[in-house]
Amino acid sequence: MVKMTTLEDKILGEKTHYYCSSSEDENSDIEDEKQPTSTRNETPTVEPPGPYKWEGSSTNTGPKGVVKDWQRFKQLESEKRAEQERERLELIQKLSFTCKSALDEERDREREEDPEIAELLTDEFLLEYQKQRMQEMLSQMSTLPRFGKVIDLADSQQFLDAVDKENKAVTVVIHIYEEGVPACEAMNGSLISLSQDYAQVKFCKVKGSVAGVSRLFKVNGVPALLVYKAGSLMGNFVRVSEELGDDFFAEDVESFLLEHGMLPDKTCVPSIIRNQNEDDEDSDLSIE
Repeated sequence: MVKMTTLEDKILGEKTHYYCSSSEDENSDIEDEKQPTSTRNETPTVEPPGPYKWEGSSTNTGPKGVVKDWQRFKQLESEKRAEQERERLELIQKLSFTCKSALDEERDREREEDPEIAELLTDEFLLEYQKQRMQEMLSQMSTLPRFGKVIDLADSQQFLDAVDKENKAVTVVIHIYEEGVPACEAMNGSLISLSQDYAQVKFCKVKGSVAGVSRLFKVNGVPALLVYKAGSLMGNFVRVSEELGDDFFAEDVESFLLEHGMLPDKTCVPSIIRNQNEDDEDSDLSIE
């Protein structure tokens, strides 16, 4: 485990084709003058268009014809909408049947090819596996050291050792306090109670003068709670009295730390473990 060096580190977490020649313009003017006048003034003869020829059919444009045409139009429109809706429903039904059958076929094929997979899919096997894994995790927790009290840190070196030399899985809660501050006294009393309820959490306390904090911090920063795990600062709560007040109890501090995720929540024990423990207790009672 890497040890932090100082206590302060622990606390304060182009355009050529457009060219026109004047000589060319003069030559063109001369040629125009040489041409006969009659030739220049001739107007082309345009033949008039032939008579319009109608092709197609005609319907009755009277009131009855208009109504009949409108009724036919609405009929065709309604038939078109009905056809589109029928095609849409057929497509939806086809796709749903295709997806369902494909999934069922895949599951059946897997079970036929590998009987072990079918066994894994049973509820009893999965439940037993979950119980086993949870028991392994709980057994690892049971190997952690137990404290059950608030440790008084006498100097800065003990402060550093309490963090750096502890098991990486242990949560360390350190209270920086000052004598004569009501909120600090309430915090020390609350931590004594919590240390017994959370025996695997290391609760410590240290005076601000021993921790080497500034005078301003001693006046305005206490009570302060620092939470460490694996040598890293996980939580830094300064002047907790602003939220809890000057008079509070262990339940208030517990709720505060649980809300910020600094303590393990006992209510989060999986139901399979709780049910198993209840079954064990019932069996013991029946034996008695």
